[in-house]
Amino acid sequence: MSAQSDTKLDKNTPDSKWKEILSAEEYHILRQKGTEPAGAGKYNKVYDDGVYKCGGCGTPLYKSETKFDSGCGWPAYWDNIPGAVDRHEDNAYGMKRIEITCSNCGGHLGHVFEGEKFGNPKNERHCVNSKSVKFNPKK
Repeated sequence: MSAQSDTKLDKNTPDSKWKEILSAEEYHILRQKGTEPAGAGKYNKVYDDGVYKCGGCGTPLYKSETKFDSGCGWPAYWDNIPGAVDRHEDNAYGMKRIEITCSNCGGHLGHVFEGEKFGNPKNERHCVNSKSVKFNPKK
């Protein structure tokens, strides 16, 4: 269930429901695979302890321990919570990338990049839109 709703939200949730519960900007990013401008997201420089959940359905996606400053202008994580994120080949814009989505609701998160040598244990950078997640601080 989402924080915005008492309805269970998942991949079977109708588009009309997403339009009802998400802001226009959240809908564009999560449901239409949009991207927020670099540096514009509110979580880009947040490093507090807690969990980042899907901005659509509320599924826990990333622990703050895996967040790092990549300098790319979007929140970056080197790993997701096991089973929380799906990967899909994305050939849009004439390039091959790996799109990442919430495994529960299919919401677009961003893209994952490998082999950039940031020095993290998985040698990955999950480049995630701030509008795709909600931060829940550790209590």
